[in-house]
Amino acid sequence: MQNASELTWQTLRERYLIENKPLSPLLSIRTGGPARYFLEVQDSAVALRAWQLALEKNIPVLFLGSGSNLLLADEGFPGLVIHFGSGYADIVLKENRVFAQCGVTMKALSFFAADHGLKGLTFAAGIPGSLGGALLMNAGAYGGEMSQVVEAVACVDQNGRHLTLSREEAQLSYRHSRMMDEKLLILGATLVFEPGDKAQLYEEMAAYQTMRRDKQPLTYPSVGSFFKRPPGHFAGALIEQAGLKGLTIGGAQVSEKHAGFLINIGGATTRDFLDLKMEVQRRVMERFGVLLEPEVRIIGDEGR
Repeated sequence: MQNASELTWQTLRERYLIENKPLSPLLSIRTGGPARYFLEVQDSAVALRAWQLALEKNIPVLFLGSGSNLLLADEGFPGLVIHFGSGYADIVLKENRVFAQCGVTMKALSFFAADHGLKGLTFAAGIPGSLGGALLMNAGAYGGEMSQVVEAVACVDQNGRHLTLSREEAQLSYRHSRMMDEKLLILGATLVFEPGDKAQLYEEMAAYQTMRRDKQPLTYPSVGSFFKRPPGHFAGALIEQAGLKGLTIGGAQVSEKHAGFLINIGGATTRDFLDLKMEVQRRVMERFGVLLEPEVRIIGDEGR
């Protein structure tokens, strides 16, 4: 087999890339256009070579995990989408530490930890994302967040240099990280846990998942919580108090169950969601003087 470092763009296109790949089925909100080029990662060396070649050709690159916190332009992505999914989702256990590749889902990782009596990740059992995105955004729920269990993050910078960032070096804060600032590719992480009781851990996960089902509109496509929590406020409460529950533009709607969620009630476009976002922001600012910032990543067509 040819060494990945010897691959040319042409051989990459012939052997590994899919052209004009529809992306909406891979995104939890079910909107967005196709990728000009698409790579399903099985081998990180091939992914890194593809990234390098794309950069040399000034082709934009988007790293995609489970697509649970992403809003993509209806026109699609004009460059290369590198998808880290089930083909890059290994988990390795050593005593109270777990090394996991970035494509593993948070649900699978949470259940793996609980299965082995490792405490610290029950909060993430219902997070509909993968490890890469959870690290990038320092995902959290129910008082827990990724920074509490991260020991080190394995990354690659745009020069192809491999980095191992400690928890402190990763600069994990509320929905933010160094990896986001420096546009680093996250390959995986080492997570460290405390010992816990397996039965109790499963009870905690079940309780959190019940709360999610009761409070969140899980039967509709969405990106989860759409806006960041403003200092001193809760985004959902502000939106509800502004009387915006049920506000609909096209196929996008402010959920009547939880106002912090913008949901796809059928046939929505990304433009519908962008227009709805702007209207919600305008009315909340007008009523309360608070600017709601999106928690979702918006790729292309930021528009208004």
